[in-house]
Amino acid sequence: MIKLLLLLFGALKFGKLLPSIATMLLSVAVYAWIFGWGFGVGFVALLLVHEMGHYLAARRRGLAVGAPTFIPFVGAWVELKDRPHDAETEAYVGLAGPLLGTVAALGCFYLARHLGSTLLLALAYSGFMLNLFNLIPLAPFDGGRITAAISPRLWLLGAPLLVALFFYAPSPLLILMALLALPHLVKAWRGLRTPEEQSYYTVPPESRLLYSAAYLGLAAFLAVMCQQLHAELPRLH
Repeated sequence: MIKLLLLLFGALKFGKLLPSIATMLLSVAVYAWIFGWGFGVGFVALLLVHEMGHYLAARRRGLAVGAPTFIPFVGAWVELKDRPHDAETEAYVGLAGPLLGTVAALGCFYLARHLGSTLLLALAYSGFMLNLFNLIPLAPFDGGRITAAISPRLWLLGAPLLVALFFYAPSPLLILMALLALPHLVKAWRGLRTPEEQSYYTVPPESRLLYSAAYLGLAAFLAVMCQQLHAELPRLH
């Protein structure tokens, strides 16, 4: 009887993970069809590590969170079933994704150097670029969640960055992100009016300083790595 219950419990847990596994395999297949299996598997693995950063951080702060969902050429996300308690918690969860994702990309970089692998170097570049893109200081990007703990008005700096990026590399994804960002831009423009908003975005000065340093340091590191590999990769083909 106990074995049967354990089997049923295991099947239930697998059933909850099935959509995540299915969307992950679909993403691998799509990327592999275009870029090859090595890149497809590696890139989705980098996405998974990034999202697991959010997942683990949310669980650490006591928030209920779902398994990652993947959509080819859109990316991946984990669903927060509980709203963060405050902007500091939101920034903590938001920072964990790019931070862990950068560690994974750095692992690809050092392995590429050690093995002389162009594929791993391409994955490292993609990982660095992915995490840098996510640091745009505008919600719902991770950068918007981090800068929320510094000042929501920083989102107004993210809008021209998003527009410039669209003119540099037009993409329907950027249009979608702009539509999702619109309510946050309105909030940043009009300011925090309600007591609930003011309470949510009240963060101790030392925490603001910590997240400012972490955000700027990570963004600078990723920008340097992207520039270095962008200049280096064409010579390796």
